[in-house]
Amino acid sequence: KGHERPLTFLKYNRDGDLLFSCAKDHTPTVWYASNGDRLGTYRGHNGALWSCDVSCHSTRLITGSADQTAKLWDVQTGRELFTFRFVAPARSVDFAIGDHLAVITTDSFMGKTPTAQVKRIAEDLQDQTEESALVISGITGRINRAVWGPGNRTIITAGEDATIRIWDSETGKLLKESDKEAGHQKAISSLSKSLDWSHFLTGSLDKSAKLWDARTLTLIKTYVTELPVNAVDMSPTLDNVVIGGGQDAMNVTMTDRRAGKFEAKFFHKILQEEIGGVKGHFGPINALAFNPDGKRLFHITFFSSGGEDGYVRLHHFDPEYFNIKM
Repeated sequence: KGHERPLTFLKYNRDGDLLFSCAKDHTPTVWYASNGDRLGTYRGHNGALWSCDVSCHSTRLITGSADQTAKLWDVQTGRELFTFRFVAPARSVDFAIGDHLAVITTDSFMGKTPTAQVKRIAEDLQDQTEESALVISGITGRINRAVWGPGNRTIITAGEDATIRIWDSETGKLLKESDKEAGHQKAISSLSKSLDWSHFLTGSLDKSAKLWDARTLTLIKTYVTELPVNAVDMSPTLDNVVIGGGQDAMNVTMTDRRAGKFEAKFFHKILQEEIGGVKGHFGPINALAFNPDGKRLFHITFFSSGGEDGYVRLHHFDPEYFNIKM
């Protein structure tokens, strides 16, 4: 337990030895992935944290917050390096390959429409500016996730309007949209890329997760569950995906933890069959993340009992439990 409010997002560094967590308590936190000990916190935000990303060499962290800022941090010292200021809450952040660019989304606020903005990330902080290299607009509804596509050539967005879009990252031109019949029917809550960026997984409140080709936006697979999906991730080493969610905490009594279906479910990536799950959560699962080694899985749960408490849970993934060969 390291957060005082519900958790919202998780991100491993590339080496898999550090885990970064975001929550509504304003304070990004970094943990040792091996044993779950807290290494440190990053203090400076004044609003809920919605997402984060860490640079390739684990030197810089970027965070997006409801306080209408995105911040760059020194991972090792916790020092705030730079602040990008917006006229609306900053939600999704994602470094491009090479860490010289970042895409940041802003919510609709006070008449302002949602945007996805590309910022140049300078090696020398004295050269860092708030200027946007590209602004993508015209989307109806909040953009819950925006990530870079293969080779930094595209930007993929998804959110409240249930539509996935692929944009040219240089011109901002819309290249592709997901099919309305084959695609999600309700808000897309989460998006996770494969390690090679060739495909990605989306989770939706329509109680499904879908696997897509990152270049053609072709629907590859669909995983159907009984609960609204808040979080998804793919194993980097095995053919399986994990899905988590559950109904709103306010609609669930604390007397029976089965009522809200707070369970992380594993599906075979190819066969689309449910192969297992982790039960026992007392509230919706807001974030999931596989360690890059594929053997550890972090679950984020929170429960409401008067106040709201945030927990980070580390589970050792045992392939033998699912009769899976490594």
